[in-house]
Amino acid sequence: MHKDYIATRDTDAPEADFVEQFWTDNWKNSGGVEGRVTKYVSSFDRFALKSEWRIMRHFMTPQSHSRLLDGGCGTGEWCRYLDAQGYSTLGLDISRETIAKLQELFPDADFRAGDIRETGLEDASFDAMYSWGTFEHFEIGLQPCIGEAYRLLRPGGMLFITVPFDSIGLSLIKVFQRTPKKPARNRKRFYQWRLTRAELANELALGGFEVLKLKPIHRRQSIVRILHHGFGVDYNSRFARFTGLLLGLVLPRSFCGHMLMAVARKPENG
Repeated sequence: MHKDYIATRDTDAPEADFVEQFWTDNWKNSGGVEGRVTKYVSSFDRFALKSEWRIMRHFMTPQSHSRLLDGGCGTGEWCRYLDAQGYSTLGLDISRETIAKLQELFPDADFRAGDIRETGLEDASFDAMYSWGTFEHFEIGLQPCIGEAYRLLRPGGMLFITVPFDSIGLSLIKVFQRTPKKPARNRKRFYQWRLTRAELANELALGGFEVLKLKPIHRRQSIVRILHHGFGVDYNSRFARFTGLLLGLVLPRSFCGHMLMAVARKPENG
């Protein structure tokens, strides 16, 4: 497992406080709840193209997996989408400010503030749990998140997660990344873990899960990041978007997948 760090002035805050503030600011800077979730309310069909849903939907139905937990729901797009598909979804996120806004906008939905490592929710109360890019953000490792997911799922319940993929392509970032003139070592703190297929499979197995599928996804995003961090290309430039799209069609996922998605099941006798 590989550690990634982030440059920040906030080096002293407790980890949970730092993670909460980081993602509260991130959602604000990317359009806020109003700018993100409300625009999806009348256009849910776009989710059918998402890699996560194309994998996830083959393992569940509203009839057999009716009660879902979104661990790290952010601005709530996935909760809103899956509710519209006939599921009953609880959205949990560490950002209290984001959750308060979601509760204001969608009073009939179920959004709650909480830490996915210790949710306080009832044992075996969900048929499935999904969590996109969340388990990796705690320096102690993935086991507290995996253990809590195991506790919350009913026997036979499904777990769907994505974590950063430690691919060959992402490793190239370090080779080509420009070195700052004055590295600020004392102004960095842990940001996330990156894992290989074998490492993620091992983490899930240690937590008691049966691993059903591991697949790298989001090739284009990885290529754009390599161009940005390695060669200074603007994320949003036409060149980055076109190159990411083109190379993403031909390069293997093992080389340039940005995230690694896992599908796992809690044993029936668990």
